[in-house]
Amino acid sequence: MAIDFTLAPEHEEIRKRIRSFIQGTVMPAMEEVQEGDRDQYLRTIFQLRSQAKAEGLWLPHMPKEWGGMGLGHVELAMVQSEAAKTRIGPWVLNCQAPDEGNMHTLLHWATDEQKEKYLRPLLDGAKMSCFAMTEPEVAGSDPTLIRTEAVQDGDEWVINGHKWFISNARRANFAILIARTEPDVPEGSRGANTAFLVDLPNPGWNDVREVETMHGSTGHSEIVIKDLRVPSSAILGGRGNGHRLGQYRLGPARLAHCMRWISQAETALDMMVDRALNRYSHGSVLAEKQGIQWLIADSAMELYQCKLMVLHAASKIDKGEDFRTEVSMAKHFVANSLNRIVDRAIQVHGALGYSTDTPLANMFQHARWARFADGADEIHQMRIAERTIAAYQATGSTSSATGGLPL
Repeated sequence: MAIDFTLAPEHEEIRKRIRSFIQGTVMPAMEEVQEGDRDQYLRTIFQLRSQAKAEGLWLPHMPKEWGGMGLGHVELAMVQSEAAKTRIGPWVLNCQAPDEGNMHTLLHWATDEQKEKYLRPLLDGAKMSCFAMTEPEVAGSDPTLIRTEAVQDGDEWVINGHKWFISNARRANFAILIARTEPDVPEGSRGANTAFLVDLPNPGWNDVREVETMHGSTGHSEIVIKDLRVPSSAILGGRGNGHRLGQYRLGPARLAHCMRWISQAETALDMMVDRALNRYSHGSVLAEKQGIQWLIADSAMELYQCKLMVLHAASKIDKGEDFRTEVSMAKHFVANSLNRIVDRAIQVHGALGYSTDTPLANMFQHARWARFADGADEIHQMRIAERTIAAYQATGSTSSATGGLPL
């Protein structure tokens, strides 16, 4: 079996174009934005988005017939990792969370009418969206426990409930809302929930606050839903399919997060090595000290593993194979590696790394979120263990649960 990690010439050209655009155009433009000048900030972003469209770097994750670049997940990995060298990069290319995952979801599940109303303007960059599933009263990692309830009233549904950590809600023009519609289905069953498309603003949708996190208020809202009415035509993907739709959305979205986290980890490692080469202490630069070399070596090895895991999981998605275990492994490992690598970079920088004079402190605050976003570490470990045990019971070997690789 051939194992080839080189990109096709046309995809290597795309990678170079993305890198040139991000580092040569986006980063310099954002550096010119005055701190606190929101009008200038927004003008700059929209100008950059128009330029990305003009240069054919728009929607790398979507099919060409929908105005995208038509890249597979392996090619998307290199685009996302280049774009995420700056936090605004994915947004400029219109492949940012949560819109990216919602685009995939609408493309797969929406009716033709729903695609025209919701997907098309999302792809054009004319609208933004959110995905409303998580609730404060029940475990976010178990959507079968959702309490938000939708009750049918003629040709309408009346929805009441409570959501939180709904990313992008304050800026969204519509939401994909998950609610329980089947009261007779036992708790824990996967056929109780339904997805609804909700136009925003809506009198029944009350954005209470942006939840303050350890890295500030960054658009994760708490929502109280009271007597929110939507027509039956707002159901997305069919009644009772809310759980399936959510899982369909989260699989590739988890890997897209990993692609962006790899970029952040690589930036931290670059900074770590640069600091070690330029900081002199106790008779030599830090790069010559064994203790520092171990931090660099451990980070390099982990980053190598991260890249291999993401590329392999992406290849399984592109081949149409079952990718659940590989994505769970990648999501868990990359999230934890990101935390460790950024932490080591801070250590090598000393007090400077702990300050806000470098981006490391902010990167570390964001990195902590990675270990429970789109599934907590422990949930992924549980699923990985379950599939490993099941593989052994079925075949007498755990090989299929460790990538199904030919060794």
